[in-house]
This record gives sequence, structure tokens and C-alpha cells, in this order.
Amino acid sequence: MNCRWSAFGCLPDAAKQIRTEIFVREQGFDEEFDDMDMCSYHALLQRDGRDIGTARIFFEDDRQTMHIGRVAVLKSERGSGSGSILLSACEQKAKQLGAQRVILGAQCRAMKFYERNGFRAFGECFDDQGCPHRMMEKEL
Repeated sequence: MNCRWSAFGCLPDAAKQIRTEIFVREQGFDEEFDDMDMCSYHALLQRDGRDIGTARIFFEDDRQTMHIGRVAVLKSERGSGSGSILLSACEQKAKQLGAQRVILGAQCRAMKFYERNGFRAFGECFDDQGCPHRMMEKEL
């Protein structure tokens, strides 16, 4: 597997397709794309030349923290370690860009996955389009 990064602010079509498949069709979110897409680096995870996952990262206002978001792996690839590889790629990119910590808003049902990857929860649960989420963080 390898991870390719887009130029800053460039959302690749493959990332759009994966996010639409997972967040809109599979999970029923209405508002998948936002202004942060134009302020992010976008990762595309590939296996054998096929795009299987995506995520985005962007700086928080403190410029020491990067926010990982829109982490998505195709259903057929889940459980293969692809999600962990994608998260690791995001952490490496954040470090290269000078971040000292990464945060993300995890769907509560996925928190165990993020905990296995070294993240810890903070703050209270919050609602995002009818789905409970909780903030998580990891020092780099």
C-alpha cells in the first residue's frame, strides 16, 4: 500500500468518490463537502494501484495542531489494516509540516479504532448531523 498526497487545497476526484460512497451513501450524511476541503492536504491510500481510502489534514489556528478528518476506507478494505496505515500517513505528514499534535472528531462507534492507534478522547460527546462524535488527540 502507498499513500499519495494532493497539493494543498486540491481535492482529488478519487477522494470525492470515496467520501461520497462512505459518508453519503453508506452512512447517510447530507453535508459531506465543506470549505475546509480547500484548506487541506488530501491523502489517497492505494492498494495495487486502486484508491481504497482517503483523509484530509489541516492546521488549527495555533499552527501547532493539525486536524485529521474525513478518514474513510472502502468497506471491502476494512479490517485489513488500511485505516491504521492511512492514520499513520496523516501523522507523518503532520510532523513534516511542523505539527506537534493531531486531533480528530471521531464517530463514537469508531473510537476503539482510534484508541488502538494511540489517540485519547477529550471533551464531551457532540452531535454532527445526527451522529455522536467525540474529540480525540495524539501527541506527535
